[in-house]
Amino acid sequence: MKYVFAFFCAVLLIFSVSCASSGDSQPSPTPSEQAVTEQPAIESTASAEAQPDPEESAVSEAGGQLNLFTWEGMFPQEILDNFESDTGVKINYLNFDTDETMLAKLQTAKGGDYDLVIADDYIIETAIAENLVRKLDTSKLLNYGNINPMYQGQFYDPSDEYTVPYGAGVLTLLYDPSAASLDIKGYGDLWDAGLNNSVGLIANYRVINGVALKVLGESFNTNDLDVIQQAGDKLLELAPNIRVIKDDNLQDDLLSGEISAGIFYTSQATQAKLENPELKVIFPQEGIGFGIMAGFIPSAAPNAEAAYAFLDYILDPLRGAQCFEYLGYYSTFSASDHLISPEYKEFLTLPEGFNSDMEMIENIGAETNEKHEQIWTAFKTAAGRE
Repeated sequence: MKYVFAFFCAVLLIFSVSCASSGDSQPSPTPSEQAVTEQPAIESTASAEAQPDPEESAVSEAGGQLNLFTWEGMFPQEILDNFESDTGVKINYLNFDTDETMLAKLQTAKGGDYDLVIADDYIIETAIAENLVRKLDTSKLLNYGNINPMYQGQFYDPSDEYTVPYGAGVLTLLYDPSAASLDIKGYGDLWDAGLNNSVGLIANYRVINGVALKVLGESFNTNDLDVIQQAGDKLLELAPNIRVIKDDNLQDDLLSGEISAGIFYTSQATQAKLENPELKVIFPQEGIGFGIMAGFIPSAAPNAEAAYAFLDYILDPLRGAQCFEYLGYYSTFSASDHLISPEYKEFLTLPEGFNSDMEMIENIGAETNEKHEQIWTAFKTAAGRE
């Protein structure tokens, strides 16, 4: 997330509970990008001239309370405060630390207790399968057409019956042109001998194994164990170039010069670019992996009308731009893209006309996942990072 890609990968996370009021910290790393490591909130500078159009937003008659269940720091406080004052709906902001914690609580509540949940794609697929999610009545979302269709019709909700995407974590290839010895165009360039001992990677095995698969022209989600082993062999060739493998604050290693290139979570790339605009964000020629966070209304939500009101509120173009600048995720609302400030646009929106291969990292079977874990362990050992 948040990335995060998601941006977006199913990894094992510890189970613990964290419920508190809304704060300014970013979401914890999650499997969907993995999504995003915790970062300071980013001050939004979305166009001050644009104003939310009250006629383009549904007027809430829900009243009462919205039980919002998600990670900390998912919305600017201004958005939360204005929603309460504009609609009369009080927000009860409840936090979870991992998607698995969220699912366990939703299962215990049998789809009740919460009105709106925002979580990662892979866990939403499970919640839908367990009948814990209600189908959306899109007639109650006047701004529904503002969603970017690129982020719809995905594996977790193929018919767009249940969810509204809120932020995408994109696997980000980022490098410092003043330190790297080559002009990087794709993942495959990370294997270049000129990057010996100068590449940093996030510690998400589905992401990094998937990069090797993409270099070989394969899918992130292949179940062919022989192909996955070929990716493992390819990773071993990358080992001499690896300087660091870690999830937390990898951007600091790029900014300090410890590494000259790497694969980052979306929020890390955002922080790095804000500190050093000369860094280059690359959309790899092999294709892009991404993950999505999305909002859904639980099957027994006590106040579904409040959930619809909030979803429609943030789907407003300007409010959406403010949210994505604060969150540090790629905009999933096409109507918001032109309102995102120039200093953010390069790393919060896809280039105009971009049509490269994009693929989500999906849930896989136990045998396939075990193979991924094996080649990841071998790679870290070869890189001296085990």
